[in-house]
Amino acid sequence: MTRVIKFTKMHGAGNDYIYVNTLKYPIESPEKLSVEWSAPHTGIGSDGLVLIGSSDKADFSMRIFNADGSEAKMCGNASRCIGKYLYECGLTSQTAVTLDTLSGIKILKLHVEDGKVNTVTVDMGRPADMKEQPIEANGQKFTGTTVSMGNPHLVIFVEDIKDINLESIGPKLENHPLFPDRINVEFAQVLEEGKIRMRVWERGSGITQACGTGACATAVAAALTGKSGRKTDIIMDGGSLTIEWDEKTDHVWMTGGAVRVFDGEVIMNDE
Repeated sequence: MTRVIKFTKMHGAGNDYIYVNTLKYPIESPEKLSVEWSAPHTGIGSDGLVLIGSSDKADFSMRIFNADGSEAKMCGNASRCIGKYLYECGLTSQTAVTLDTLSGIKILKLHVEDGKVNTVTVDMGRPADMKEQPIEANGQKFTGTTVSMGNPHLVIFVEDIKDINLESIGPKLENHPLFPDRINVEFAQVLEEGKIRMRVWERGSGITQACGTGACATAVAAALTGKSGRKTDIIMDGGSLTIEWDEKTDHVWMTGGAVRVFDGEVIMNDE
């Protein structure tokens, strides 16, 4: 027996995922499918698989599976893409949408122009578990800042980001004994007032073009260490995000775009 699953490929600042509306197309074994579909040569090619579903606590739910099949608690870029998907596919007419994630309920504010979602602002919640962290890997010593944005991050500021071999050091830090559940790693360079260049090694996906929660963690770490104020543009390989850490509420707000790349379908052979 065969069935068709329709999907949409989207990206936020180059962080690309495969999106499936499970209200219409139920998915079994998403861990396995994320590995198969994310493969760049034999699959669709992506950083992972995102499932849009129902929720009894919010307007919709989001589940995220990395390219290695592991499940992530939160993804800022994916949440912005879901906001665009929901509005432009007619699943909602609201410009304020609540999203149920494994790291809690997130609020999406859709900025609509001529019937299209231009940018999305996401309430990413309060940062947690913030502390300075000396660490050594590959014979190199670093001092980083750990920040949780619903998922764990290690932010390391350097003088020149071009000197960092992310492909080599990234997996060593992700799997460091200090982090038994593994960790996302960001290297960042302060460029000028209000601008920071950042590159990311994502837990379960490796080098990606961007990371929304990583951008938030970097902005928080910069503010904590006096390297920037509370509003920062984080410039990543795939694009920029504006991050604001509100002093009154302690919430982090992320604003950026979302792009619909293409629609497609997968023919499944169910046994």
